[in-house]
Amino acid sequence: MLTVDSIAHFLDRLAPAGLAEEWDNVGLLLGDRHRSVQRVMTCLTITPDSAAEAMEEHADLVVTHHPLPFRAIRRFTTDTPDGQLLWGLAGARVSIYSAHTAFDSARDGINQQWAEMLGLLDVEPLVDKPLDNARLGSGRCGRLAQPAAVRAVAGKVKKALGIQHVQLVGSADSIVTHVAVACGSAGEFLDIAVQRGCGLFITGETRFHTCLAAEASGISLLLAGHYASERFGMERLAAVLSEAFPTAHVWASLRERDPLQWM
Repeated sequence: MLTVDSIAHFLDRLAPAGLAEEWDNVGLLLGDRHRSVQRVMTCLTITPDSAAEAMEEHADLVVTHHPLPFRAIRRFTTDTPDGQLLWGLAGARVSIYSAHTAFDSARDGINQQWAEMLGLLDVEPLVDKPLDNARLGSGRCGRLAQPAAVRAVAGKVKKALGIQHVQLVGSADSIVTHVAVACGSAGEFLDIAVQRGCGLFITGETRFHTCLAAEASGISLLLAGHYASERFGMERLAAVLSEAFPTAHVWASLRERDPLQWM
């Protein structure tokens, strides 16, 4: 019998908790490890829409990227939006698992997928977190097969993610050879990308003052959007889980969407 625990152990191996950032909350966050599983939904974030989908589609387990709860909570009531979501999912006996920054940094995690999408060579973590004698860690940096204009790299990013726009700090005509990537909101890695000699840093979103710091440092910055920079990884994870557990029906949320819109 396939159980929540079986899938949790698989995810623990795929994205070991030792790779997670210290502030993060990863692992099985809600549910009964011994409950049987037939239906699994992946999503980037548990929202009213994705939670409703999970319950209406009778999911037994939601594998979300962003944790719920994210921080310790003193009260578990419906007085808060998170409390409402947790109460509803618990009442429907839907378990929650999140790997978050552990999956970002994993051997085959989101940042490694970014590096492969861009065709980077000599790929290394931006920040080392050695685990089991393997060189793993936060973010990725590497060398392009051929020097390229930032404009060309941006085109590859938009095509790979299926988006129409990215935000740019710097010149689109700058020629770069080394690129750093870190999904989500990862402006804290800017200085490290500069130190590693990267001419371009790609992330989802960052603060205004980080953009100014990039400009002052002479490194180009591409912002693909937090949602776009990570959602594809949860779609791919659904395929990985489906292959690993063929008796389960696994799908990526169909109702999830980017809350930010261009006008």
